[in-house]
Amino acid sequence: MCGRYAASRRPEDLAGIFEVERWEPEETLAPDYNVAPTKEVYAVLERPVKGADDKRPVRQLRTLKWGLVPSWSKTSEGAARMINARAETVHEKPSYRRAFAERRCLLPADGYFEWVTGAQERELEAEGRKKRPRKQPYFVTPADGSVMALAGLYEFWRDRTLPDDHPNAWWVTCSVITTEAETGPLGVAPAQGPGTLADIHPRMPLMLTPDRWDAWLDPSRTGGDGLRDLLAPPLEGLMRAYPVATAVSNVRNNGPELVEEIAAPEEPTLF
Repeated sequence: MCGRYAASRRPEDLAGIFEVERWEPEETLAPDYNVAPTKEVYAVLERPVKGADDKRPVRQLRTLKWGLVPSWSKTSEGAARMINARAETVHEKPSYRRAFAERRCLLPADGYFEWVTGAQERELEAEGRKKRPRKQPYFVTPADGSVMALAGLYEFWRDRTLPDDHPNAWWVTCSVITTEAETGPLGVAPAQGPGTLADIHPRMPLMLTPDRWDAWLDPSRTGGDGLRDLLAPPLEGLMRAYPVATAVSNVRNNGPELVEEIAAPEEPTLF
């Protein structure tokens, strides 16, 4: 799964990387090295600009809330649980299928965090015999230092408890699409520890390479196998992973030190 990631690039840089035509300076976010569910995040999407005479889709950099709320939901209570959508079923699940057909986005990231549990403790956890197994966080990021474009969906939700003119009457929320983790060797593996993404976790966020960005964002593509073909994982070996300090496990911690590689895992019994 993807439950935490880092996003530190400036909107000006993202606009250049993704060929964004429009972004609002007032929506600028501070660099975030510990993005957690329900936080505001950057998203690249294509849709007509509200109120504009020109109805053509425009590529925009927007801020959305991470944790999708389906348009038909009566409350927003499930947002924190709907941070991920599985690539294998996103086209058919009621909560995601309409967004998959009509509202797709890219969520720019530096990389994502995943926690590794020791093999024996993982078995105890699965059996319900250990509530808090020791876990070592790893940061997974493109080996070449490029932006990690996570495949995402977004949705609009109206809070019916608020009047139309209330600034929070409408929510725009998003979810990250995940897929099976790669079993091939990492592009750059840590000196000790996991050699593949599957060693870290059985799932991973779906990264879309630049050759798929235009097709994924194109709102004229509304269904069929063409869209599902875009959900194929990228070539293996594009990522690197390394251990980071366990401080990232506390969502209140934030700063560039959270993505700095440490010499060895802080939980030495792992692997």
